[in-house]
Amino acid sequence: MVRWLGFEPKRVTYSSDNFERLYALAEALVEKGKAYVCHCTKTEIIAQRGGGEGEGKPRYACAHRDRPTSESLAEFRAMRDGKYEAGEAALRMKQNLDDGNPQMWDLFAYRIPDKDHRRHHRTGDKWRIYPTYDFTHCLCDSFEGITHSLCTTEFELSRVSYEWLCDQLEVDKPMQREYGRLNVSGTVLSKRKIIELVNNGHAHGWDDPRLYTLIALRRRGIPPGAILSFVNELGVTKAPSNIELKRFETSIRRYLELTVPRLMLVLEPLAVIIDDLDDDHLELLDVPFSKDPTYGSHKVPFTKKVYIERSDFREVDSDDYFRLAPGKSVGLLKAPFPITATSFDKDPKTGEVTVVHAKYEKPLDGSAPKKPKSFIHWVASSPVHNSPIKATVRAFNPLFKSNNPAAHPDGFLADINPESEQIFPDAMIESGFKEIRNRAPWPAEAGEKINNAETRNCQAEGAAPAATEPKPETVRFQGMRVAYFCVDRETTTDNLILNKIVTLKEDIGKD
Repeated sequence: MVRWLGFEPKRVTYSSDNFERLYALAEALVEKGKAYVCHCTKTEIIAQRGGGEGEGKPRYACAHRDRPTSESLAEFRAMRDGKYEAGEAALRMKQNLDDGNPQMWDLFAYRIPDKDHRRHHRTGDKWRIYPTYDFTHCLCDSFEGITHSLCTTEFELSRVSYEWLCDQLEVDKPMQREYGRLNVSGTVLSKRKIIELVNNGHAHGWDDPRLYTLIALRRRGIPPGAILSFVNELGVTKAPSNIELKRFETSIRRYLELTVPRLMLVLEPLAVIIDDLDDDHLELLDVPFSKDPTYGSHKVPFTKKVYIERSDFREVDSDDYFRLAPGKSVGLLKAPFPITATSFDKDPKTGEVTVVHAKYEKPLDGSAPKKPKSFIHWVASSPVHNSPIKATVRAFNPLFKSNNPAAHPDGFLADINPESEQIFPDAMIESGFKEIRNRAPWPAEAGEKINNAETRNCQAEGAAPAATEPKPETVRFQGMRVAYFCVDRETTTDNLILNKIVTLKEDIGKD
């Protein structure tokens, strides 16, 4: 994801690469008299820190805190060798219980995981004990030559213990510095809560486009440049930032407006037959991909039969309605002349309109046509031009009903929006999509093609590299009058799937 955002890591490291070194330093800390093996229960430890029933009591030391160094060292090695099970023993740092900072109240350095979580994904079954974050973080930073360790302000109190451990073990001491956390309202960012969403079937996975993980934003089609632009707008501060979803989407919308091409897409097609055109009528209209002439243009067929958005037609007209209705004219975007609805057919069983009949308002005397009050988008039926291209569109709404799901009295899962995903299985796109797909990624300057490092990995594993093939989510475009879209990774040869990135405006209602 770092590379996707446009940055090349100096190197990729793993704390597990340092397990041997960390263990040796843990023994050294014990030998210095600055760590001990504790056998207290969770309840006892809470009480030692002044918590539990009748909170506010004085803090007091663990009964094992002053055991002989040799005894703690032997017990620590017994932990390593598998003598104890989870919760029966742990290594704690001997810090300062009189300090007002909880991060100095004899934090844990090593724990024993339960058997189900003992196997490590990189070191396998080699270790039966594992270092904690409080022990590992500062030491690995020191090993790797980090000068400034950056973290969010929730770790500000941890700076004292971070520096304490480096000083006790006499290793290089990086400077920890904190910045304010960026929170987005109307969603959850906690890994624990996201796991619950996935495990309970409310999200399809960590890359579900309704989530706000980086991989979810990528799958939804948000370009890395748009994320960087948004963060740059906010700046960096120590104060926590609470950003509404609509502000984030406004920033994304503004970025896409200038960087992706435009096509016509119909979500819920309704056939319109222009009765006074010949059956073989064909006009190839030159339609630009953007207001920016450098994007070029493409030819779009205009025929006797076109498809419009079902919501762009009403059976009964009204004064405040400006789209297609019986006796009313509308312009078809980029078409030379407007059309007027003359009649419509309905399904006798469902009562749904199936076809609208119209006439082409081309003046017989060659004069200029009367300009219609509104224009609608459309897609023509022209099999020879591979039009329309059929697709399934996934439109995403907020996953939660409120701006603060965590505040729901029954828990954040009770705030789930049951209409957060809407599927349009019969959507249609104009034929220009093929060129847009071939010219991806959009925007071109984002450079989202498979990078050299990934290509080298493919070659090392014996797979054929695809260095020039754009990834699905980089095929982005504006569906005129509808929203911005991208191709989803589940697309197949026979089933084109599109994800809605963001609407064209905050209020998507049309006249």
